[in-house]
Amino acid sequence: MSKNLDAVRGSYEASAAGDVGGLLRLLAPDARWTEMAGSPYGGTYVGPEGVLDGVFQRLGTEWDDYRAVPEEYVDGGDTVVVIGNYSGTYLATGKHMVIRFVHVWKCEDGVATRFEQFTDTALLQETVRP
Repeated sequence: MSKNLDAVRGSYEASAAGDVGGLLRLLAPDARWTEMAGSPYGGTYVGPEGVLDGVFQRLGTEWDDYRAVPEEYVDGGDTVVVIGNYSGTYLATGKHMVIRFVHVWKCEDGVATRFEQFTDTALLQETVRP
């Protein structure tokens, strides 16, 4: 396994343990984190603080038992691809979802410089709309 794959895998393990800080430590100070357009979180966030404020604090307050569970990791050296499922219940609607995702990480020496999410935003919108 490469250092980049180990670092990305460790970020999902930290997240699963409720350690958002462990996930954010993977990010470079100027890392660009892109959530898909069409998602309630759509946009690009810069740096760990931007990702925390724009994504993870919102996920933590808007969802019950929100998870991003990887099923497969593809080690491409500086590019690591993760395939898995999101799940959780959106508190405002009470609707539960399970939605596939693909995450593409660009890393340098075990530090993430970019993250891009691919997911079915129409299914996500069905969950968050009353």
